[in-house]
Amino acid sequence: MLRKLPPIYFYLPQSDWQDKMPQKVDGYWSGFRRGIYCWTLQTYLRLKADGFPCELVGTIPTEGIILAHWDSLPTDLQPSSKQLIVCFQADRARHPYAQIHIVQNPQGLLTQLMVLGDKYLLPGLICYMPHWPQPGLIPRCLERGNHFENIAFFGLEENLLPELQGTAWREQVNTLGLQWNMVSDFKHWHDYSNVDAVLAVRSFTKRDYTWKPATKLYNAWHAGVPAILGCESAFQAERKSELDYIEVTSIQEVVSALKRLRDEPKLRRAIVENGRIRAQETSPEKLTKRWSTLIIDTIVPAYDRWCKASSLTRQSFIRRRSLAIQTRETRKSLQKWRNQIGFRTRVRSLLSQSRGS
Repeated sequence: MLRKLPPIYFYLPQSDWQDKMPQKVDGYWSGFRRGIYCWTLQTYLRLKADGFPCELVGTIPTEGIILAHWDSLPTDLQPSSKQLIVCFQADRARHPYAQIHIVQNPQGLLTQLMVLGDKYLLPGLICYMPHWPQPGLIPRCLERGNHFENIAFFGLEENLLPELQGTAWREQVNTLGLQWNMVSDFKHWHDYSNVDAVLAVRSFTKRDYTWKPATKLYNAWHAGVPAILGCESAFQAERKSELDYIEVTSIQEVVSALKRLRDEPKLRRAIVENGRIRAQETSPEKLTKRWSTLIIDTIVPAYDRWCKASSLTRQSFIRRRSLAIQTRETRKSLQKWRNQIGFRTRVRSLLSQSRGS
């Protein structure tokens, strides 16, 4: 039996409420392009539909657990003794005063990736939750069978490697007997019915985009299409086998991947079948259960601890957070200087030499 829980609110500022906001997430709604709706509204609707006790509010409650997107929270919002702020960090920085952050990439849990000193000046929990797959997703049409022609990118052009945007690339794809489609209009981001494979590469450098989610991979699995992706940490964290997706580091590798998929229908079928199995891990039902477990087992106990903490403990939390804000730019400069001179590497080398002697 579900224990009695404290009030649990999903906060969406009244100014962002729309007349035609969906009452459920089974269908497609263009508003889910924005993080405040995709994280706050969608998570609320899925939990509510599952019978979880929570409420969507347009003003910040004075008491209880408050879950909200970074964009919705005032930067100067300091929690009272009866408020626990859970920030959906998305691809933003840490909120100055939220006690808990939800990150969409497992790399966001690593303290060594934080700005110098954040580990000590930004107390609080960090939790990872996979991003929801595209609501209302239309999978690849089964009638397409072994037909392989349409390669698509779903997303904003600014998030696609420039070399994949021009006429030269489109013509190169055409020489392979394939068609290249850039689906930049969000109205069509859910429709994979005529897509045979997705291609999404931000960069061929070693930048691993620790703040970005693996949503494009999840969507490919759910849509029943192979994915050709860049070397991003979110994708790599999900990878269990070579059938999960094809990773590329150059234009030549992209072309080779397209040729393999074009010429090897057995490989395509194996990738699609593997994706069907992997998609179960990020089904709405599975993620909804993960959310309710996170709230009950982690967030509620954190709220209890915050409410029972001494005023001195809470004041210390606020002071450390305030100091983090005041010193952030200085600490970032120090971190940049330290990285340039390889300070940590030098220290490890000296320690290794001293142990050897």
